[in-house]
Amino acid sequence: MRNILIIGIGAGNPEHMTVEAIEALNRAEVLFIPDKGEEKAGLRHLRETICARFIRKPGYRTVPVAIPRRAETGNDYQGVVDDWHARIAASYRALFEAHLTERRTGALLVWGDPALYDSTLRIMERVAASGLALDWQVYPGISSVQVLAARHRIPLNGIGTPVLLTTGRRLGQGFPADQDSVVVMLDGEQAFAKIDPSGLEIFWGAYLGMPDEILIAGPLADMAPRIAAARAEARARHGWIMDTYLLRRRTAA
Repeated sequence: MRNILIIGIGAGNPEHMTVEAIEALNRAEVLFIPDKGEEKAGLRHLRETICARFIRKPGYRTVPVAIPRRAETGNDYQGVVDDWHARIAASYRALFEAHLTERRTGALLVWGDPALYDSTLRIMERVAASGLALDWQVYPGISSVQVLAARHRIPLNGIGTPVLLTTGRRLGQGFPADQDSVVVMLDGEQAFAKIDPSGLEIFWGAYLGMPDEILIAGPLADMAPRIAAARAEARARHGWIMDTYLLRRRTAA
């Protein structure tokens, strides 16, 4: 039985690694490091930096994992994502069989928290369902949502009210009428600039926890153009961007 430790490594600051995550990292014999090409080399480098900083014993192995690109989603979002996950699962299975003998422990370092808008856990289920004898444990991490609230010094929810976590794809349908506070992730299309801004304020952050962190907050009508410009400039400079934000009604407590 091969064993995989799925370790949340936080949103970009090595200081956010939990003690539990560090101890799990030190139990791993082989670390599988996702590689999304030169465009996102900084993300690979951060994982390697975390390993070098926190792993106490010498001799651990790292294995690069080439992550295939997702096809354009078009009108079949679920189908495209399902195919993408299947290809990633096949890649993981091949690497586990090649580099992780039975009764050994490997690790996957997951950005943020593995339970929040990340597909690693679903992909592990696919690998196991393909017939490979596999077990895994999950170690939570600090998410970008937590860092966003901390950096802006705000609670995510109003008093006694819920907060909705959703995606830019969903927000594109409009700000939910029955919600006061909405956290938005995975918004590559900048849905915040396309919805009615009336009565909404935004708390936005990019590269949260990293030296290049950017924070912008204020009325959505005023801040949307400023955020779009900052986002475009940062993406051009780094080759990639990770951002998230909270939208809330200005009447929310």
